[in-house]
Amino acid sequence: MMSRPPSRSAVLENVLIAGGGIGGLATALALAKRGIASSILERRLLFGEDGAGIQIGPNGTRILEQLGAAEFLKTRIAVPDALRILDAVNGRQLGSFPLGRWIALRHGAPYWVAHRRDLHNALLSAAEREPLIKIRMGFDVSGVREEGGKVTAMSVNEDEARGDVLIAADGAWSALRSRAFAGPATVYTGKCAVRTVVPIEEVPQALNRTEVHLWLGRDVHVVHYPVNAGRAVALVAIFDDRSIAIDWSTPCDRDWVTARTNSFDPLLRELLAAPDNWRRWSLLALREQPRFIVGRMALLGDSAHPILPFLAQGGVMALEDAVIIADALAGNRSDPAAALAGYAQARAARVRRVARASARNGRIFHLHGAMAAARNFALAKIPPERFMRRYDWLYGWKHP
Repeated sequence: MMSRPPSRSAVLENVLIAGGGIGGLATALALAKRGIASSILERRLLFGEDGAGIQIGPNGTRILEQLGAAEFLKTRIAVPDALRILDAVNGRQLGSFPLGRWIALRHGAPYWVAHRRDLHNALLSAAEREPLIKIRMGFDVSGVREEGGKVTAMSVNEDEARGDVLIAADGAWSALRSRAFAGPATVYTGKCAVRTVVPIEEVPQALNRTEVHLWLGRDVHVVHYPVNAGRAVALVAIFDDRSIAIDWSTPCDRDWVTARTNSFDPLLRELLAAPDNWRRWSLLALREQPRFIVGRMALLGDSAHPILPFLAQGGVMALEDAVIIADALAGNRSDPAAALAGYAQARAARVRRVARASARNGRIFHLHGAMAAARNFALAKIPPERFMRRYDWLYGWKHP
């Protein structure tokens, strides 16, 4: 039996995007580059200033150039020369691996570190200049329905928005994942993170280097790198911990951090003692990957695949999703549901591989005893460039 061709009402004209974070804004920009209008539905009344650092590998910076957001960001980022790995207890350097010029030449795009706020502002600035993008603030999507070739999003204030497709980009705590996709709830991984940003004047001189620092300890690791064009340092510590924080920005007492790190190398303790204010969040994961699509609706970014931060790729995966879903919709405007199915097929294996590699890194970072000694020996012996070539599959990704 032959299927009927899509009706004229099915032709793609407008896309609804639930969420105005990195993934939502990038998707709107990618769609606009392909001539497709979108409406971003953001639950907040104002975009906040809170946030942490973010590492953007070549697979992400390449996309930012395409979206027109890189020029704004270039004056606010730092370009680290290396990834420097140290022992958190005795301060011994375990290895140093090339970034900077080496990775840019190898993959044709740079490796940047930035404040997440600056990345968001770069995307937002580009979106606000784009006539095909509308941003509706204070629109907290409480439900969706699909009928007659359209998707309607309803807000808690009983507002409505209608489009041909809805993309849920509402983050790791996604409400739409369960409401519209019958997806599983996230589960706590047993790891929590605390974050802050330290003015460069408060950073010990020995650590004032244009590098990504990774300190490894028993059941803990610490990452820091320059942001704000080198005027500050983003600092994150991740611990194995049983208690769970309820959101992305739970305040954390400085004494809690110092008590958990009192056995660390004095230089690292000095850095961790500098900030007065910390924010804490719990690292969440999904036991099983949800359906990326239901009819004319799709999940994107952390709402589809919350990835642990041990490969620094969560935000970049949202950028990759954005260009792939935009390509899919632009390539099949007469059948958006089929286009979304193509997007899901294109992304599933990639994000599974990144998620598994990130989780594996997390286990390696928190080793102790003989296993940690073996890890440290391997880091010292492996040639630095060979170590980095192991990630060609990650950083060398380009969308078709």
